[in-house]
Amino acid sequence: MRHLLLSMNVYTGLLALGLSANAVRVMNFDNVPPGRTPPGWTVAMTNRGRAPQWEVRDDRTAPTRPHVLAQVSADPVENRYPLAIWDGQSLRDGEISVRLKPVSGRETRAGGIVWRYRDENNYYLVRANALDKKVQVFKVEHGSRIPLMAGVTHDFPQNEWSTLKVTVKGNRFQIYMDHRRVMQGQDGTFTGSGKVGLWTAADSVTYFDDFRVSSK
Repeated sequence: MRHLLLSMNVYTGLLALGLSANAVRVMNFDNVPPGRTPPGWTVAMTNRGRAPQWEVRDDRTAPTRPHVLAQVSADPVENRYPLAIWDGQSLRDGEISVRLKPVSGRETRAGGIVWRYRDENNYYLVRANALDKKVQVFKVEHGSRIPLMAGVTHDFPQNEWSTLKVTVKGNRFQIYMDHRRVMQGQDGTFTGSGKVGLWTAADSVTYFDDFRVSSK
């Protein structure tokens, strides 16, 4: 009984720190004042255009109310990719997921997850686009976005929340949209550990919440 109580206390302590027993980190931005970039995140951008603007905002529709992380700087420059990179962990194998809501954008209405991030010009990316209703995986190498396979069609409604997830092990990855696996593949360009984060494109204004990272 004493051993059981000790195990329960350890588990409870992990939850209080935002961790579960299998080392899941969860970030919901609710303790950050609106208008600020959350601490522990680095703002960057691939290619040229207006500077990104990542800030915490109120959103009564947020999956974990009251706050979300939003990229609100809209610039229709092609190949402009605002990034918010989490500094808390370098990950090689594991699982990354986020809830995301496309709010606006004439050229594109997209959001995505970055993994094995080396710098603003070299990383892997999965993105969902509400305009063409496509989910697609890329490698960004030396600033060029290169598709790793054909995109798949999946509903990604504007001003509604969807869930995007990637699991990665070695050179293999699997992509899930709303808890359904929609893609899988492999690539050996970036083999080591790297940071993870969030991505938008061009004039997309996109909201994010419930960012989860689990190493394996």
